Amino acid sequence: MADLIVNGGKPLVGTVVPSGNKNAALPILCATLLTDQTVTLRNVPNITDFQKLVRFFESLGSTIQWDHTAMTLEINHSGFATELGDVEWPQGMRSAVLLFGPLLGRLKSFEVPHNTKGCALGVRELDPHLEMLRELGVQVVAGENMRLKLDGHFCGGSYWQDYMSVTATENFVITAVLARGTSTLFNAASEPHVQDLCHFLQAMGAKIEGIGSSVLRIEGVEELGAADVAIPSDHHEITTFLALGAITGGEVRVEKSIPHHFGLINRSFAKLGVEIFYEGDTAIVKQDRPLQILEPLTTNMLAKIEAAPWPYFPVDLLPLMVALAARAQGVMHFWNKVYENGFSWIPEMVKFGAHTVMSDPHRIIVFGNKPLRPAIVEVPYIIRAAVALYMVAASIDGRSVVRKADPIRRAHPHFVENLQRLGAEVEWD
Repeated sequence: MADLIVNGGKPLVGTVVPSGNKNAALPILCATLLTDQTVTLRNVPNITDFQKLVRFFESLGSTIQWDHTAMTLEINHSGFATELGDVEWPQGMRSAVLLFGPLLGRLKSFEVPHNTKGCALGVRELDPHLEMLRELGVQVVAGENMRLKLDGHFCGGSYWQDYMSVTATENFVITAVLARGTSTLFNAASEPHVQDLCHFLQAMGAKIEGIGSSVLRIEGVEELGAADVAIPSDHHEITTFLALGAITGGEVRVEKSIPHHFGLINRSFAKLGVEIFYEGDTAIVKQDRPLQILEPLTTNMLAKIEAAPWPYFPVDLLPLMVALAARAQGVMHFWNKVYENGFSWIPEMVKFGAHTVMSDPHRIIVFGNKPLRPAIVEVPYIIRAAVALYMVAASIDGRSVVRKADPIRRAHPHFVENLQRLGAEVEWD
């Protein structure tokens, strides 16, 4: 595991071009398995999870041409194997569950590994995926390794989710597009990357209605074909570099910033005294004044940011706001409504001198603008927690070490290089 060596206190200044959205690229890559025709993906992020899926496909006979410089990948599955054999399931990535439907369509039967059920953020249950697959005609045989089996074709079905699960929504859509008949998903997730997946499937010939809403209707088609699609910019990475500009008191411009997705994100920035400007699709942060938490008009309440499924504030971005609050004047309440381990990294931030109160596993209060000092901190296997700890380190004069920061590479292919171009003194060790 690699560490980040940080010499902080340097304002970041310059322009960044964000990479393709990891959370769109992974389900889209899984969905290419639905056709034997060649699919071309552009603006592909060279991240570790994507690399794992590429190796998995290649080991099973897929033909892949990946131009890392041009960020373009061509993939053809016409030579895909008829069984998994001893090929190892992709490790350490929750999105591997999105292979269930496409693999069933090809292999008709396989075992689900026991290690697909969770991550560092908490328990990530398989039940919604398995229940949804049952509604679409799949047999699920329980055991240490559950076996999934499909006789013939998927059939149209209806499923109402307990909660707006992103991966379960994507799994339903990926599976239903080739089902016989019409399928409906209620309480569907609507995150930008879910929309991106649906638009990609439409480009392949799928029939999907309700994209961006909580009800999706899919009319199954006989087959899907070739497509040539660009992965949209990653709104998480856009937010990350704007937050880095703000916490270091710099001026950062982020191109291709998809402003129509940022209404609530920008309002949340404003609660911390950060204003985001736009020139076309370029987002700009100019932090020329101290960070200041905006007190609510309801004076007996704390300023608050609540994170939950889209269109709430994105839960994956909450750590960035926590880092900003540690530097801002005032007190702020944060509520992670999704993950029970979403704040497990907070004791590491406290090592810098930050003042926080853990109300329960889902809620914390940050008392900002306390004296901070350089520190050596250790990252759990959570991407945005690693970024948040780096943010705090980057805002403090002196040398800090963010240990085991490799999770950043799962989402940011050129994180350190971008930072160095912005003037940061940081390197991998």
